[in-house]
Amino acid sequence: MDSILPTLKQGLPVLIEQFAATLVLLGIGISCYMLITPFNERRLIREGNVAAGIVVSGTLVALALPLAVRLASSVVLLDILVWGVVALVIQLLTFAAVTVTMRGLRGMIEAGNVAAALVLIGIQIAVALLNAGATAG
Repeated sequence: MDSILPTLKQGLPVLIEQFAATLVLLGIGISCYMLITPFNERRLIREGNVAAGIVVSGTLVALALPLAVRLASSVVLLDILVWGVVALVIQLLTFAAVTVTMRGLRGMIEAGNVAAALVLIGIQIAVALLNAGATAG
């Protein structure tokens, strides 16, 4: 017990700082995502649009995956912040690329097309996994 308490006292503030920074990055990422999407996710979700709920939930997972790897593999806050921003940019660019290549995505999501939502999220999560692996070092 004597060795655990000093370690906890030293490590807990670092853990809280890094975890909080990662949560802030996730919040920034989902906020940026909602700004660039051609549809209003909040309104659609309030209206019970399952496709919009899938897209937002899947996007949160896709944004969190590379951030989680950074959090797990970094010991320096700056490393988490820099590579976290890079990971978020990659994920947002992925969404932009899918939007350009998947014609009519806005209409499909607004109409509640679950198949379109799943394809979008599948691509985002696949890229997130590769993104996480690439930044894992």
